[in-house]
Amino acid sequence: MAHQITLIPGDGIGPEVTDAAVEVINASGVDVDWDVQHAGKAVIDTDGSPMPGRVIESIRRNKVALKGPVTTPVGYGFRSVNVTLRTELDLYALLRPCRHYPGVRTRHPGTDLVVVRENTEDLYAGVEFEAFSVENQKLRDYLRFFRGYHLTPDTGITVKPISLSATRRIVRFAFEYSKREGRKKVTVGHKANIMKFSDGPFVQIAREIAQEFPEIDFDEMQLDELAFWLVSDPQEMDVLLLPNLYGDIISDLCAGLIGGLGVAPGVNLGDTAAVFEPTHGSAPDIAGKGLANPAGILLSGVMMLRHIGEHEAANRIESSIAAVFFSGEHLTGDLGGSAGTADFTRAVIARI
Repeated sequence: MAHQITLIPGDGIGPEVTDAAVEVINASGVDVDWDVQHAGKAVIDTDGSPMPGRVIESIRRNKVALKGPVTTPVGYGFRSVNVTLRTELDLYALLRPCRHYPGVRTRHPGTDLVVVRENTEDLYAGVEFEAFSVENQKLRDYLRFFRGYHLTPDTGITVKPISLSATRRIVRFAFEYSKREGRKKVTVGHKANIMKFSDGPFVQIAREIAQEFPEIDFDEMQLDELAFWLVSDPQEMDVLLLPNLYGDIISDLCAGLIGGLGVAPGVNLGDTAAVFEPTHGSAPDIAGKGLANPAGILLSGVMMLRHIGEHEAANRIESSIAAVFFSGEHLTGDLGGSAGTADFTRAVIARI
């Protein structure tokens, strides 16, 4: 019976790399009925939104989606499609494995770590108050009267909500994932020395839940120190547990440790749905030129196949990707080669 999977091509280089992923997964012999749902800038005029309700409903129906990157305007325009997906589907955990494959250039060979990021709260929750707005003034008045904080009218305000319930959920997810995957250590990154009522409880709950998993080492580290150790000795790290904003930043840093965003997969997970996607963005400057590296979405597809129980096909595809990396003959420009998207894809398929 075919697997029903939502496919979101995205925009920019999204359609090119998602096409590559479909080719590779189909070539592996896995029977998939792709439910194609377009999102992003291209559908705003027709659907009135970059993330139409039909896309959300498709994912709710199929439980699994493979998604290409979608462009998000900086400082204006519509809200991030990714944030919308995570909020609407309660995809509270973002899992980003960062594993180095021989043949990919890096200063840190042997790196093999996983970032677990809380996905629904923190500064990305979208609780904001624009400078000079009426709402902003009311909040500033409240803060001045009750807490003595004096903020000028030209101050934009973003609230950082971190709840005990969401924290317990992501911490338990991180430890259960680590136990299931045979990982040895969980390190929580924070700035609890400064943000005592948001990062503080995040760390405290991590300490408490860590006691339920004595077989897994637990460490806590301030974010600046964590960043230092990651760029100096990442092989000592295993699973990194982070609130939303820190997790976004650190996961990109970790991608840099293994050769770049082009080789970093990811998945947004909830209790009822999973959306698999590469770490990189839509790269509109090279869209349509056939230059994009499809490895990130191919490796995301490998994670997806394991999620739906197709382990043998997932292993074959991952081994094929690793062989292409190792050979060095069909690497894309971001990896130091001269191959295009189609060349890399054909090389992977030839080895499956």
